[in-house]
Amino acid sequence: MRKILVTGANGFVGTALYHALIGRGFAARRAVRRAEAVVTPGADVVVGEIGPTTDWRQALQDVDAVIHLAARAHVMRDAAVDPLADYRRVNVLGTRGLARAAADAGVRRMIFLSSIKVNGEKTASKPYSEQDPPRPQDAYGVSKWEAEQMLRAIAADSHMEAVVLRPPLLYGPGVKGNFLGLMRVIDRGLPLPLASIHNRRSLLYIGSLIDAIMLCLNNPMAAGKTYLLADSEGVSTPDLIRGIASALRKPARLLPFPPALLKFAGALAGKTESVSRLLGSLQIDASSIRRELNWQPCADMARGLAETARWYHQHAH
Repeated sequence: MRKILVTGANGFVGTALYHALIGRGFAARRAVRRAEAVVTPGADVVVGEIGPTTDWRQALQDVDAVIHLAARAHVMRDAAVDPLADYRRVNVLGTRGLARAAADAGVRRMIFLSSIKVNGEKTASKPYSEQDPPRPQDAYGVSKWEAEQMLRAIAADSHMEAVVLRPPLLYGPGVKGNFLGLMRVIDRGLPLPLASIHNRRSLLYIGSLIDAIMLCLNNPMAAGKTYLLADSEGVSTPDLIRGIASALRKPARLLPFPPALLKFAGALAGKTESVSRLLGSLQIDASSIRRELNWQPCADMARGLAETARWYHQHAH
């Protein structure tokens, strides 16, 4: 194999993936947006902002596979005038430009990190699977679904193979966003009125995601496939808090509170989406990638949370 190009290499997933690739003997190249993000001159390539006019030619030189992680990330309460247009510029048109350039450059396979938000926001009677029709509910999910379709169309018209991965909420060393915020709340010993929630949510440890990406790089079975990913076990919101608290060696200060009142309070505070995530279920059936590629999560949730807590105490405390 020649080089592997990683976009979004400075992010949570990209940083861990790049080090894993190098550690396993792959020749990896990082596409970065700004010159100050260059870590290895000569190996890293500055591509600027990602969008429909990004020039990928230098980054794709001698590249055999592309792992496309870069995206306009999902944010709560997006303040953009037209959020969907902003997501489309990066996530759809940026992906289209990269896929076309990669196909023209003779890239053999492109792995696209999508999101379970393509399937929807919550599950009721059964977990999401690859057979369920996509029902994205927000601009980010719509953009990821449109990007998947764009990539597949380009792959179908070229010799490049496409692989799509849809993970749920990720955690692990280097985690950011809401998960890191929750860890800080628990670490400070603040009480959380979430003991009365009875839901089930799938999460994914970052090491398990990286193993899935590695499998998809060369396995012929992965060509043209979409795979949903998740840890072996789902977890309720209160049990997740207890698990994080145990990993941090802190007490879980959970208080009973009616979920209906939590919804009402969330609406008043303008945090309906955040509260819906805490209350609702989102379960994933990851049996397809287990069966077809023999993928298994590399850690159970307890170990994954322990690794995350170890990193937290060293770097984010």
